[in-house]
Amino acid sequence: MITFLSKNLVGYILKNFYLHIMQYVYVLQSNKDKEIYVGCTKDLKKRFVLHNAKKVASTKRHAPYSLIYYEAYVNERDAFAREQYMKTGWGKTFLRKTLNNFFINKNLEG
Repeated sequence: MITFLSKNLVGYILKNFYLHIMQYVYVLQSNKDKEIYVGCTKDLKKRFVLHNAKKVASTKRHAPYSLIYYEAYVNERDAFAREQYMKTGWGKTFLRKTLNNFFINKNLEG
């Protein structure tokens, strides 16, 4: 059975699902001193490279980093709100609970 989609439906699908530029909230951990950094970006790969190349003023002293967690958002405001939340005490608690096994294994490894 062949199904044909109307141009309007195809346009809707492209506009609402495929053409969104995702916004990422990410968590880095310094390989140097285990410091945690939370950030937000549209290009996660590029931003990660910039952090490790010491091109980001707020993180260059603690480089290199490992990416330990990220979330993807369609809406920029939602992502920025989540980033701010992750920087609060409640957000840090959420990360400790969510990444509990990661932190336990890292402590056992040294």
